[in-house]
Amino acid sequence: MPIAVDIDVMLAKRKMSVGELAERVGISPANLAVLKNGRARAVRFTTLAALCEVLECQPGDLLRWEAEDMAGE
Repeated sequence: MPIAVDIDVMLAKRKMSVGELAERVGISPANLAVLKNGRARAVRFTTLAALCEVLECQPGDLLRWEAEDMAGE
């Protein structure tokens, strides 16, 4: 997947645990783990907005595009 998720980076910068973030955002720790580990197929804008509000960041601080390796094709 060419979209990388950097929630861990923001958690470290804010000195916040995954459990605390999940509670403050209002999602389950399991759902946050799916998103954090890049296994989510979608994210609601309301969830993204809540993450940004709690972490005091912009969506681009949490999500970034990475070019896929085309050498194998």
